[in-house]
Amino acid sequence: MALNVTGCPCPKPMQATSTGIFQGENPLEFALPLLIIQIVLVLVLTRSLAYLLRPLRQPRVIAEIIGGVLLGPSALGRNKAFLHAIFPPKSLPVLDTLANLGLIFFLFLVGLELDLKALRKTGKKTMSIAVAGISLPFAMGIGTSFILRATISQGVSQGPFLVFMGVALSITAFPVLARILAELKLLTTDVGRMAMSAAAVNDVAAWVLLALAIALSSTGKSPLITLWVFLSGAAFVGLCILIVPRIFKWMNQRCPDGEPVDEIYICATLAAVLAAAFVTDTIGIHALFGAFVIGILAPKEGPLAGALVEKVEDLVSGLLLPLYFVSSGLKTNVATIQGAQSWGLLGLVILTACFGKVVGTFTVSRLCKIPVNEAVALGFLMNSKGLVELIVLNIGKDRKVLNDQTFAIMVLMALVTTFITTPIVTAVYKPAKRTRAYKLRTIQRKDSTSQLRIMSCFHSNGNIPTMINLIEALRGTEKKQGLTVYAMHLMELSERSSAIRMIHKARNNGLPFWNKAMKSDSNQVEVAFEAYGQLSRVQIRPMTAISHFPDMHEDICGSAESKRTALIILPFHKHQRVDGSLEIARNEYRLINKKVLQNAPCSVGILVDRGLGGTSHVAASNVASTISVFFFGGPDDREALSLGLRMSEHPGITLIIVHFRAGPNMEGGEIVALDITTDSSSKQDTKASDEDAINAVKQKMSKGGSVKYEERVVKTSCDSVGIVNECSRCTMVLVGRSPEGMVAANLSLIVKNDSPELGPVGGLLTSQEVSTNASVLVIQQFSGEPKPVLLEEEEEDEEEATDETETD
Repeated sequence: MALNVTGCPCPKPMQATSTGIFQGENPLEFALPLLIIQIVLVLVLTRSLAYLLRPLRQPRVIAEIIGGVLLGPSALGRNKAFLHAIFPPKSLPVLDTLANLGLIFFLFLVGLELDLKALRKTGKKTMSIAVAGISLPFAMGIGTSFILRATISQGVSQGPFLVFMGVALSITAFPVLARILAELKLLTTDVGRMAMSAAAVNDVAAWVLLALAIALSSTGKSPLITLWVFLSGAAFVGLCILIVPRIFKWMNQRCPDGEPVDEIYICATLAAVLAAAFVTDTIGIHALFGAFVIGILAPKEGPLAGALVEKVEDLVSGLLLPLYFVSSGLKTNVATIQGAQSWGLLGLVILTACFGKVVGTFTVSRLCKIPVNEAVALGFLMNSKGLVELIVLNIGKDRKVLNDQTFAIMVLMALVTTFITTPIVTAVYKPAKRTRAYKLRTIQRKDSTSQLRIMSCFHSNGNIPTMINLIEALRGTEKKQGLTVYAMHLMELSERSSAIRMIHKARNNGLPFWNKAMKSDSNQVEVAFEAYGQLSRVQIRPMTAISHFPDMHEDICGSAESKRTALIILPFHKHQRVDGSLEIARNEYRLINKKVLQNAPCSVGILVDRGLGGTSHVAASNVASTISVFFFGGPDDREALSLGLRMSEHPGITLIIVHFRAGPNMEGGEIVALDITTDSSSKQDTKASDEDAINAVKQKMSKGGSVKYEERVVKTSCDSVGIVNECSRCTMVLVGRSPEGMVAANLSLIVKNDSPELGPVGGLLTSQEVSTNASVLVIQQFSGEPKPVLLEEEEEDEEEATDETETD
């Protein structure tokens, strides 16, 4: 057969790699160097836009959509030299292939996040909202399609166009909605729960409708082709339901908890995803449907699911997926929207999309007796679009169902509807803070047998051994009410799709470990706490705070108040190195501690972890732990003393109370006295309370036990440092954050404290002036008044401002 090559418009295929510029070759004319440039450019642009949009609290998908449009013919692509140099037509097949490969694995992750068992438990109210959020927008999308088809979409096939428009307007982007809810701290509210459940139902329904739309758009020589595509797709799904879960169950049984997952299972799963994508693409639906089905049928619990997310997620969502937005942006030409008619149609599409979702959801919500502001917020939350919308639109364009102008209008509609979600929801819905009045906000109390509630926060698995040993020390003896600990995992809100898995944790905040809902999302941290809780008489409840670090303190303080805790324990922002010195883990942890100290509804403790008890357990019979309390005076010291007395009830703990008293001729006493005697009545009350606390200790010693009391007279400031150094050779030291009295005030003048949040004594114990391996717990007693905490950077700024004022 002869080929007419003279009129062939196909460009010459690109070779993979070049021999280099010194050989006279342009790297941009070869596939691999050009792809690298494209990926770097996309990542830099989208991440920069995400950073600029962060103050507006917009999800990253907005930045990625805008970035794709900017790189396309709508903006930068209008420069033909740039477009042909960076995105030449001959490079697009490679770019599209890589983008679709990332999309396949992303849809697998989305399916992995959707739990069909949870959908079966969806209540009638949520199901009604989901149905209304699909049916009315779908009907209005069909109505809008008649107008578009009569104006700018003439000549397209009517059936597929109707279904594509209906699907495009009725979609709710489940991953994007989860991100917005987490950003607005609505995950654990009633609105957040209903929105997530309804969006999950909506997501599954949307994929079924999209499969129908693709089947309708594949009509060729015979109308039976549509029927064959649909039946083959249904047979594939049925076959997967029968076979795939059994294989995954067999694999999951061979992945024990706490052990690394064998690489063969990860490779087998990823190969199955690609094979399923190949089958559905061969059928004529789309490759992503096969990946989505495998993801839905994959196990939601066990180490295999976690390992799959960990291995696949960062590469896909961080590197490959942004390429899909660029691929979509290169097809979007906003310049095609010209004239009053086109812009009017854009406004009509946006108005129709918002009206269908918001009014449909609002109406059913009001019938279910949901308050007006919650119903409005729910409607706009369900109106959020995202990547799923772009997938629908791109499939429609590839199938010639959507032309360039309609495609551009629909992309802008998805961008606008998602962009307005956050500001509108923030304006119309402000969840009421459920403050619960309670009296027991401190460790120091009249009835020492009353129930003690503690919130113990941790960032990673490294904090767990010390936390468990500290909880064991606080367990004490047979208390009438006992000890309840809320173990809160502090997790940074990220753009990763596994944020949806974190949402399931947040929904179960405060539920016991044996609750059925927790079994599907267990991890090594929870297993450790659960094992300890079963061996002791301590009630341990898991919690998760998912937030940006600047707002993390709001979650901690709000949860502490709702759970009526008396003490919040926070890990110090530094951890111990092998040589014993402390190094900064993350400076953001320090800012969290500072804000909690300022706004906490109860007492706060900051734990400097030097391995409390090491790997041993303080409950063991052969372990003898020594805990010291450095008492100078003041409310914080009395709180630390009360905590130490409770620990002393543990049979394996010896408590040593070191009382620092000022000598009659203490150096600097007169200078300090001028600073601390501004309120003589307050000073006398504090002194009387301190004496009462010490007398109570002496009375307890007279009854025997494991409490020792030492009174040290301090003549000079150097004596204080020496005593601290001598008495810190123990397992743990308890100190108050703001000690009072002449000795403490004098000590604060000579100690260079790099950690003001620890106070003068805590700062001394973590400095190089004191050689100790003891962990330190710094206590601040709740007083009902905010306590300012200045870090050294802020102190320097204040000093500079003061110097400038004095100069003026």
